[in-house]
Amino acid sequence: QVHLVESGGGSVQAGGSLRLSCAASGYTYSSSCMGWFRQAPGKGREEVGLVPYKGSISYADSVKGRFTISQDNAKNTLYLQMNNLRPEDTAVYYCAADLRILAGCPVPYKYWGQGTQVSVSS
Repeated sequence: QVHLVESGGGSVQAGGSLRLSCAASGYTYSSSCMGWFRQAPGKGREEVGLVPYKGSISYADSVKGRFTISQDNAKNTLYLQMNNLRPEDTAVYYCAADLRILAGCPVPYKYWGQGTQVSVSS
């Protein structure tokens, strides 16, 4: 059974940094697509960055140059390093996975973590 657990959220001031982690289990991590998404209060869920099965990591324009996604395949863990945080980055951040690699992992991804809150004050 696919299981995703996010951690690392918290409260920071604008300009600060946080690193989120997503521990994955229950599937072959290296044969999947992964992604980070977020949902701000009163808004829909938006994509932060996607890690395709093959190819380059992509980022939303709003986080390019500030956020970096990395992963440790040996630990089945996905990371989101967030620098120069802004109040508008305040949201619940979700890790997601999809195993439909032959179909290019169409969004929305199938498996989701419970989310971790990130709050940025001005």
